Amino acid sequence: MYLPRRTSRAATAFRPGKVRIAAAALASAAAVAVLTGCSGFESASDSCSSGEYPVLAVGKAGSACVSDEKEPPAGFARYPEGKVPQQVDDKWDVYWDTHTLDKDGNIIDAPDAG
Repeated sequence: MYLPRRTSRAATAFRPGKVRIAAAALASAAAVAVLTGCSGFESASDSCSSGEYPVLAVGKAGSACVSDEKEPPAGFARYPEGKVPQQVDDKWDVYWDTHTLDKDGNIIDAPDAG
């Protein structure tokens, strides 16, 4: 003979204590993420996409990305060797915010840098 399994009412009852603990854990995790700015998830961004290289505006601050298959457009030049920014806010990216090249390829202070 088959007898259905009996569950006590206490086993299936709503347990507000466990719900409060779970809600507190979720709220704590959210607060940590907001207060730390998710700093553990930071990653550096490349200056250009794959298949591109960075170029520098001549005579003014600014840069662009050009296809590996093309030469720099008019008004732009390749960065000097060894001084090419690889990632946003790296040493050379910050440096070139206030410097540029003149028409002869000499490094100068960028005239429009703030």
